Amino acid sequence: MRTGEPLPSVEDVLAALATGLWHWDTATGLVTVDAEAARLLGLPAEPATLTEAQTRSRFHPVDWNEITGVVRLAVAEGTLAEVRIRIMDGDGDILRVVRSRSRPSYDPERHAYELIGTLQEVTEPTPGTAAARSAVTGDWRRSREAFLLDAGRALAEARSTAEVLRVAGGLSMPGFSPDGLVVFGVEGDRLTIIGQHGHQPGDMNPFSDMPLDTDYPAAEVVRTGRAVYLSSPAEYKERYPVTWPLARVFGRRSWAFLPLTVAGRTMGTWMAAFTCPVAFTPDERAVLTTVARMLAQALSRAGAAESERELTEGLQRTMLPSLGPEIPEIRVAARYIPTGGGLQVGGDWYDMIPLPSGRVALVIGDVQGHDVRAAGLMGQLRIALRAYAAEGHRPDAVLSRASRFLHGITQAGDDPAADLRFATCLYAEADPPTGRLEIARAGHPHPMIRMADGTVMMRPTAGGPPLGVDPDADYPTTRFTLEPGETLMLCTDGLIETGGHDLESGWRRLRAILEDHTGDLESLADALVQGVHGPSSHHTTGPLADRREDDIALLLLCRLGEGCGCGGTVTLRPQVRRSLLSVAQDEPERIAEARQQLRELLHDWASPDQVDSAALLVSEMITNVLVHTDTDALLLAEVTGEGTGRRLRVEVFDTGDDLPHRRCPGELASSGRGLMLIELLADTWGVDPRGEGKSIWFELYEPGCSQAEASEGVA
Repeated sequence: MRTGEPLPSVEDVLAALATGLWHWDTATGLVTVDAEAARLLGLPAEPATLTEAQTRSRFHPVDWNEITGVVRLAVAEGTLAEVRIRIMDGDGDILRVVRSRSRPSYDPERHAYELIGTLQEVTEPTPGTAAARSAVTGDWRRSREAFLLDAGRALAEARSTAEVLRVAGGLSMPGFSPDGLVVFGVEGDRLTIIGQHGHQPGDMNPFSDMPLDTDYPAAEVVRTGRAVYLSSPAEYKERYPVTWPLARVFGRRSWAFLPLTVAGRTMGTWMAAFTCPVAFTPDERAVLTTVARMLAQALSRAGAAESERELTEGLQRTMLPSLGPEIPEIRVAARYIPTGGGLQVGGDWYDMIPLPSGRVALVIGDVQGHDVRAAGLMGQLRIALRAYAAEGHRPDAVLSRASRFLHGITQAGDDPAADLRFATCLYAEADPPTGRLEIARAGHPHPMIRMADGTVMMRPTAGGPPLGVDPDADYPTTRFTLEPGETLMLCTDGLIETGGHDLESGWRRLRAILEDHTGDLESLADALVQGVHGPSSHHTTGPLADRREDDIALLLLCRLGEGCGCGGTVTLRPQVRRSLLSVAQDEPERIAEARQQLRELLHDWASPDQVDSAALLVSEMITNVLVHTDTDALLLAEVTGEGTGRRLRVEVFDTGDDLPHRRCPGELASSGRGLMLIELLADTWGVDPRGEGKSIWFELYEPGCSQAEASEGVA
């Protein structure tokens, strides 16, 4: 160019540099290109106006999405937007690679972006070759995408603030990994440090508790919500001279301060410091911005989870009792496992209440629901039960009063679903010296007993409807004795039915655990929980368990003796396996329970035929009492002896005065064969008058055991 000649036009200069111009307005949806830009896009070399769809068809789909992200980032930070674009031909192959540089703007009135920039071909390596594909889709892009995927997965899985910071400190960014990280938070009008990585303890003290109006990059980011990039120490010193002396001692060369924004609110600042200089290209800024967004979300989730855990543990400590001091000759163990959803609180509970009489009350219950309302009702109901028990009421009266109380508080509110709330409950009053139990039950699962020899039986007890359903309901009391070495298990239905089980299959699962366990009561409680859910860290007071299908409350009561595994010392007695059951005149359906209970008592009896015979005779004897007297029947079944030389003795008591007589019924008679069956099937039998009433009994001897041997074993 000769001196004095006019300067060439911009278009001539750009054409000489093989650089095209393009203009994109998202409001109109049109893209205008000059001749060189059209050529680079694979179109005829002449100016043209394209729709967004036509332009998008010339770009690789991944790169089109990349452009939209880079444009938003550049507008937010007020920087240039730079991106590499793969131009595709009509057959879907890469025609060439171009670099776009522009300064986009945003019009809030039109809600539209406007982009004016350049397109220039990337000439090395040669477009269309394998080397070009490798360069374009190679390390700089693949490593970044893989890094963001891994970082997002790791941060999403972090459950605490400390774990989020550990994950952030271990992130290895593609091509520019920071060696110092700090997460700043905000408390009031001051900047605080939530966590840091890459610094010695105490190094960050000058930056903690810093006023938000301080001339410091992290404080400015919180105030403005915009990122600050400092590529060199000179730039840091020029922009922030007041705090530069504090940062200089670390020997870093570049810094990035990015806002941690959640739901439009800046909750803090993330600082990434680099020992080596970083230019903070658009690609690098895009990576840092994406990580900052993921970090903000992870910190928000972790903070919420930690608040929930703190609230849950506080509720748990408040609502669940300690089991108190040890009781002579008695051991008690308990477990509570929340369902794990939401705040991990629910309606299950247990309690142990010292009574004025010197006895101890054991309570277990389940308020319908797994939410905060269920937990609140549970707390109120538990307090009411303790109050009624402390007044000295018997078990039936305690549950009757509790039912009226729950019915009253659930009907008094404005919640339309309040009247649907009810609670199952089992209240047991125990006399430790004698082992006598009095149990009242309100729609709750029956208790289970493990005998001293490991035999496990469900102990059917009389009961009424769940608490809160009928304020005038009655709750009959069942009485029996827990023998030395026996363990009583009370639980909510979550322990039984979790894992797709119903009541029957769930009981079988628990029975197997109870029969096989040989340790003490605490280890038995752990075994029952782990057998249902796997290992759990949440006991009476401890960390939270993992998510569960239903709440669980478990209460174990052991009367010390041989076979219980609790280390107690008692006077040993001949081993007796005993079952007691009462059948009222208006409860003929309990005859089936009596047969089932007897079969459970004889679960290891050598002769199945004898078990069938015993069940038939029990059914016949109880039926005779209900039909021929006006009294209730009391069944007592005992297995004595050891090995295969055992004896079964069954007695049915009633308070009637008439003694049974043997009859000779005809072929078509519907009754009168009871004593004939006993005489035919039993090894020995009899009728014994009592002071009031009578008992009819029979005995069976296990095969291999004579009558004399059985009597000797009992003696």
